[in-house]
Formats: sequence, structure tokens, C-alpha cells
Amino acid sequence: MAKLPKIHSSCVQDAGKLFKVEILDLEFSNGTKCTYERLLTSGLGAVIVVAMHDDDTVLLVNEYAVGLHHHELGLVKGRLEADETVLEGAQRELREEIGYGARNLVELTALSLAPGYMTHVTHVVLARDLYPSKLEGDEPEDLEVIPWPLSDLHTLVQRPDCTEGRSIAALYIARDYLLKET
Repeated sequence: MAKLPKIHSSCVQDAGKLFKVEILDLEFSNGTKCTYERLLTSGLGAVIVVAMHDDDTVLLVNEYAVGLHHHELGLVKGRLEADETVLEGAQRELREEIGYGARNLVELTALSLAPGYMTHVTHVVLARDLYPSKLEGDEPEDLEVIPWPLSDLHTLVQRPDCTEGRSIAALYIARDYLLKET
């Protein structure tokens, strides 16, 4: 197994509301010295929720994505709040974004976004046995809920409005998990 580089120094620069930049002076086991920068995310990470309406129907949201300036079809997701577990965060996000709670929540895995320069982790949660339960969310407009057959992921990921990697990965992970149960 490769040996982790030695950190000789680090400093943090404030880059804005969401991220801070950490500058690390590193020395690798072969003696090479380098300076790396990584984004330190604020908070405890995030959740992304595969909300199963029935055995084959996942509930997606159609939400404005400012980065691409279009509406994106994807999964329920959001940042974890202080003193909130992964499953509590998933339950809250479900209630805020699609108006459902879940009696059965399972954390499947965690995904990194860009581990080469970012500390952020998103926890993938499978939600089943849904029931109506609405909480006020922080979205500026109501989100459109779109039911989609999990058995037709191929068509979904070909759409130009379904491009977010975390949603796509989480859908395939959940589909494979559910297939192993049957």
C-alpha cells in the first residue's frame, strides 16, 4: 500500500460562503515536494436519496440548476445540518423536496465528488415505504416530482436534463442493491 505524503504545512484561505481553500505543502515518500490545493467544504457533507414510490418507480425532482442554467432531473439531495445523522438528513430532505417521509431508510454508500481536490462526501440513501409528509424547504420554487421506472435507467441517463453524476451513480447503485434483494 502506498504511503501517505507528509504534510509539512497547511493554511486555509477563505474563498467564499461555500468553500475554503486549503494549501498543503507535501513531501512524498520518494522525496518529491509539492504544493497542493483542496476545497474544504463547510458542513457535514450531504445526502442524496433514491425515493422508491413502489418496487420499480423512483421519484425524481425537476429543479433549477444555476451552474448549468437549466432545469435538471435528479434525485432528492441536500446538505446535512448540524447534529443531524445521515438518515435524519435524508428524511428531512424527502419531506422538504417531494412531500414524503420514508418508513424504511438504508444508507447504501458514500460518494466523493472530486477526491483529488475536494473534501466533500455525499451519502447515498435508499428510501422505501413512503408516506405523505411535507416540510417547508429552502427552494425558491416548488419542485416538480417526476416518477420514473428504475427499470428504464438507460433512457433516463440519455436525457439532456439528467446529467448530474451523483444522481446517476446513486440510481445505478440502488438498482443493483434492489436486484440483489430479489
